[in-house]
Amino acid sequence: MQPTILGKKIGMTQVYDDRGVLHPVTVVQAGPCSVLQVKNAETDGYEAVQIGFGDVKPHRAAKPQIGHAAKAQCGPKKFVREVRLSAAAGVAAGQEITVEAFDGVAFVDVTGTTKGCGFQGGMKRHGFKGLCASHGTERKHRSPGSISSHGTNLGTGPKVRKGKRMAGHMGAVSRTTRNHRLIGVDKENDLLLIKGAVPGANGGFVYIRKSKTAKAGA
Repeated sequence: MQPTILGKKIGMTQVYDDRGVLHPVTVVQAGPCSVLQVKNAETDGYEAVQIGFGDVKPHRAAKPQIGHAAKAQCGPKKFVREVRLSAAAGVAAGQEITVEAFDGVAFVDVTGTTKGCGFQGGMKRHGFKGLCASHGTERKHRSPGSISSHGTNLGTGPKVRKGKRMAGHMGAVSRTTRNHRLIGVDKENDLLLIKGAVPGANGGFVYIRKSKTAKAGA
């Protein structure tokens, strides 16, 4: 099983490395995570491991969640994710995953839910420059412009085709940022120091795994 862990974003700070270089890092409270279930091809049709992070008071959890976690001899969890595998996991239900799994890992991919921005116009949501500030433009400076040219049937159809960039809900979607350098692993406090900004607000849950695309020593 590749190094994988769940955690909670604490915030950003700066740290110096061994060479005295200052790095901006995101501090993540990572684990310990409990293995809730191990799936295999014989019983479930595929190989996977289900892990959970963050304890939930029993009176705030549904009975199916409590019973599912009890099979792994632990309590219900706030944040649960399933890790698909290509081979047997090598772990058992009830086992704990800690930041020690990231010893020797140089780069990680981080998945989180971005900050929600509510309903936004085309300029904020897509970076449009807006209309002219003169030459007869009246009270439409932040307009996205014409949408008819993106209509069905070369602009003569009855509706706008899907995918047209317009005003709408912004943020609160799942995003993955790749190839973050792992600056430090604090085993005593279960912390990961990840270079750069990661998706989500402080206090949001994140899913961290060893990078799949980073080149060694990059």
